[in-house]
Amino acid sequence: MLIKKAEQIKPSEITPKEIYQQRRHFLKTSVNTGLGLAASGLLATRAADVFAGYGLKTLNHVKNSQYSLDDELTKYKDVTTYNNFYEFGASKSSPAATAHKLNAEPWSIKVEGHVENPASYHLEDIITEQTLEERIYRLRCVERWSMVVPWLGFPLAELIKKVKPTSQAKFVEFTTLYRPEEMQGQRRGVLAWPYVEGLRMDEAMHPLAFLAVGLYGEVLPNQNGAPIRLVVPWKYGFKSIKSIVKIRFTAQQPVSSWTRSAPHEYGFYSNVNPDVDHPRWSQRRERRIGEFFKRKTLMFNGYAEDVAHLYKNMDLKKYF
Repeated sequence: MLIKKAEQIKPSEITPKEIYQQRRHFLKTSVNTGLGLAASGLLATRAADVFAGYGLKTLNHVKNSQYSLDDELTKYKDVTTYNNFYEFGASKSSPAATAHKLNAEPWSIKVEGHVENPASYHLEDIITEQTLEERIYRLRCVERWSMVVPWLGFPLAELIKKVKPTSQAKFVEFTTLYRPEEMQGQRRGVLAWPYVEGLRMDEAMHPLAFLAVGLYGEVLPNQNGAPIRLVVPWKYGFKSIKSIVKIRFTAQQPVSSWTRSAPHEYGFYSNVNPDVDHPRWSQRRERRIGEFFKRKTLMFNGYAEDVAHLYKNMDLKKYF
């Protein structure tokens, strides 16, 4: 089956311009405001070297053929209007309707914990050092639906290498922005805010783990986790934390938000596993957005060959 390229998408498949432009344009053409990170070793460069220019949606990137799929891409409209982002509401349509209230410029990420280079890193400086890649990944949600999305970003491992974790760092904890005046879902006690997720260090360093700043060749819409989110394609979607403002390196396993809320339903690892049912439904089959019939759920979301060794000799029903 042929994969559609961004330039092949029909206008009828694209979210209307007036809705899509509610997101912010978060990077400027140059970084000339004294935001360098000499102490951290992250060198600020002109953002024009990476981006097409301020006021434009397109991101310059290279296509990573290693991380591609024969699956047909999920339509852009579905990817940007059918979202789980409880900070903007619990329904799938709420984020697209309300996320335009988020002001995501400027943006920084605080790095702390067991790391040699703790600091508050400006997003512009982090990204302009990277070569942005397009990677086509499956996204599998615990609610039994899935998507195929062409993400733009860079490996999480690249950022981790720059901040230099110490030998005490065994886990990586991520935290989402807490701003209830703009993120209306945070005004309700659905979860303990702010949202927290975590990975074991070897998971975080795996080349599949990805920090996304765009999709379909353009910057992330707010409802998809702007301006920067995690993508961990072999785990359920709620592990791919959005709108990240803090990364902490810890010796102890972090307590993830959904695990804190319902530990019998959501384990720390949250690997896609058709043999481990959610207490309220089976995970053996899933429905790809845009398709009528369900398909068999693949172990590790189809990435078993790449990641199964991370869990060798582990009881995956116990450590779910």
